[in-house]
Amino acid sequence: MRRRTFIKKSGATGIVLAAIPMELIGQEVEYSVMELMGKTDIDLYGKDINLRKEAHDAFLEMKRAAYNDGIDIKIVSSYRNFLRQEAIFERKFLKYTEEDGMEALAAIDKIIEYSTIPGTSRHHWGTDIDIIDGHRKTQGDVLVTEKFGAGGPFEDLKQWMGENSKTYDYHLVYTDDAKRRGFKYEPWHYSYAPISRPMLETFRGKNIVQLLQREEFIGAEHFTIGFLKTYIQDNILGINKVLL
Repeated sequence: MRRRTFIKKSGATGIVLAAIPMELIGQEVEYSVMELMGKTDIDLYGKDINLRKEAHDAFLEMKRAAYNDGIDIKIVSSYRNFLRQEAIFERKFLKYTEEDGMEALAAIDKIIEYSTIPGTSRHHWGTDIDIIDGHRKTQGDVLVTEKFGAGGPFEDLKQWMGENSKTYDYHLVYTDDAKRRGFKYEPWHYSYAPISRPMLETFRGKNIVQLLQREEFIGAEHFTIGFLKTYIQDNILGINKVLL
């Protein structure tokens, strides 16, 4: 297993490296740019779960509770590194521009309705999950808003999560709040707040515009400073307020 290093300050020894549980040092954990952008290895736990230890443990507690109520919380997507997000972005960009004949900027706007720019995905952090109810069978794509609504196969899951997920520190990221900007409503996307909040706070302190301007994946050449600033404000920060 690949082990990430935590940095803890000590009056006696200066800077000491130690693998200490998140709940004990919280604000003292330092997240690197490479880590925040999904460009370095981190410890991931659980078969078909792939989350940081604390997020993994909380998820299992939540999954057990839901199962007792007839809901089988199944993870469709959790940790996703930079290269995986890059492949998703490039595939969509090429499809929209080459197959569908869209202009580059229109294609990017279409992509960021649901997909993030590589390096800015919350899935890079090992704290976020896309989920469905494994007990319910459905055809075609599963991460479709209507399937979580009234009469949909995942209606019960959505209701259960709305009533119980906060108990386990998991919160819906992209809500259906009409005042929220950025990514469209995603009733399947939840985040483990005790870790994702400080990671977002750290990420906000970086020069994200400059970081993205250095990238060379397909489509990135069309990013302007104005576009990136709007993307940061609307898409990265346009989330459930409890996660800010």
